[in-house]
Amino acid sequence: MGSLIWACITDFFTYETTKSVVVKSWSVGIINRIVQLLIITCFVGWVFIYKKAYQVNDTGIESSVMTKVKGLGYHNNRVLDVADYVFPQQGAGVFCIMTKIIITENQFQGKCAETVEIFSCETDEECHKHFGSVLASGVLTGVCLKSFNQTKGQCEIEGWCPAENDRVTVKPMLNVKNFTIFIKNSIRFPLFNVTRGNFPSSMNASQIKRCTYHPETNPFCPIFRVGDVLRYTGQTVENLAYKGGEIGINIQWICNLDLDISNCVPKYSFTRLDAPFAKNAVSKGYNFRFAKYFKTENGTEFRTLHKAYAIRFDVMVTGNAGKFDTIPTLINLVAAFTSIGLGTVLCDVILLNFLKGAEQYKAKKFEEVSEAQIEAPLTQSPGSQLSLRPGIKSSYDSGALSLATSDQPI
Repeated sequence: MGSLIWACITDFFTYETTKSVVVKSWSVGIINRIVQLLIITCFVGWVFIYKKAYQVNDTGIESSVMTKVKGLGYHNNRVLDVADYVFPQQGAGVFCIMTKIIITENQFQGKCAETVEIFSCETDEECHKHFGSVLASGVLTGVCLKSFNQTKGQCEIEGWCPAENDRVTVKPMLNVKNFTIFIKNSIRFPLFNVTRGNFPSSMNASQIKRCTYHPETNPFCPIFRVGDVLRYTGQTVENLAYKGGEIGINIQWICNLDLDISNCVPKYSFTRLDAPFAKNAVSKGYNFRFAKYFKTENGTEFRTLHKAYAIRFDVMVTGNAGKFDTIPTLINLVAAFTSIGLGTVLCDVILLNFLKGAEQYKAKKFEEVSEAQIEAPLTQSPGSQLSLRPGIKSSYDSGALSLATSDQPI
């Protein structure tokens, strides 16, 4: 019993290592070193330098955006200011600049004829089939209203009258290209407790009022000319003023916090968000409706309906910050050293299948042991299981076997 326990202890405190076969072949050796060099170059250049895998990253950026539009323009022989053409007025990250407005004044609750062509009729029965339609300006009553001595008329609705007629021709406000947008953006990376703003704290009010954003000459100015923003997206005011559109202003923060914090600056990019629908026959552009309500002296409510075609701006903030950390560095170093072993795998495939003398290499690399050999008395010393021919060197201190190219059979 004691000898069994002692045998288990000695077996536990043993060290096993892999037997190596050294193949002295120029072709295989060159392939092995090239593969290893490519792997090391990939990890150093791509993983560590370009991807900065030695850093821990914070992608949970916290952001606040405030906007302000300035400019005056002409529309329907009226001068419009910011309060007239910007919606909503709160200065959020999503806002609209109206370029064309169709106004239906003095609408009262009552009954009147629908103006949409699909609701034209000759009999009341033709209006009955439209019951429940959401395309009408009010609730359809089922009555066909006709003018005197006319055979065709329009279905009657109950709601705000007169009904809106959005087929009228209105010239858009093209002065919008000279309007300016002020964007104030503050961000925070909570993992590192780093806060930044989209323009330098050293910039005073007079400098901000005089500057205009330019990607090369003035990249940190927070004031953007609308015409320039549209030009950066490949659009013009004339293209968008009639039907409207959606423009995205992306503020990207890519910060390497291993460098000075002053290098953490925003980069702006611009795109047309509704580009997939720009050439559609339906649902083209961007428009919405809103109303202003009033009351007569006797308390009757009426309203002025506005259908606005607008350029909608979405200010989007994205980014991430990285800083050196020991754990990701060690993980990627281990991955790099482990991947170097792929060179050995590739060389083994070549040696075992394609090179002359592959059978001899297999005999040296793999050792087959049958049950009969296991049961047979161990008459040989532990180091003599392989039969080595003269000229094949064996390293007795490391267990490595050296196989030269000249030793392969011809």
